[in-house]
Amino acid sequence: SKDLKGAMENLIEQKRQKLSTTEKLDEHMDFASQLIFAQNRGDLTAENVNQCVLEMMIAAPDTLSVTLFFMLILIAEHPTVEEEMMREIETVMGKQELQS
Repeated sequence: SKDLKGAMENLIEQKRQKLSTTEKLDEHMDFASQLIFAQNRGDLTAENVNQCVLEMMIAAPDTLSVTLFFMLILIAEHPTVEEEMMREIETVMGKQELQS
């Protein structure tokens, strides 16, 4: 637990450094960045930020897999939605090959 907490603090510090040295913030804005900015404003403590990131790392794979499962079921049950999604992908990607 102590090792995990230390690793999490290191990751957050690396993110904080990246945010402080980047010229284009919009390229690095994600949930962790929002948490760090909330801490900078005094809305959250460092412990709050660490706990939120830790919970995302631990809980996210479970919730993500369930969400993706239901999303795929809903797409399969609604072929017109699937067709619209494919058209949008083709519009955005053009002739580029899709990558994971």
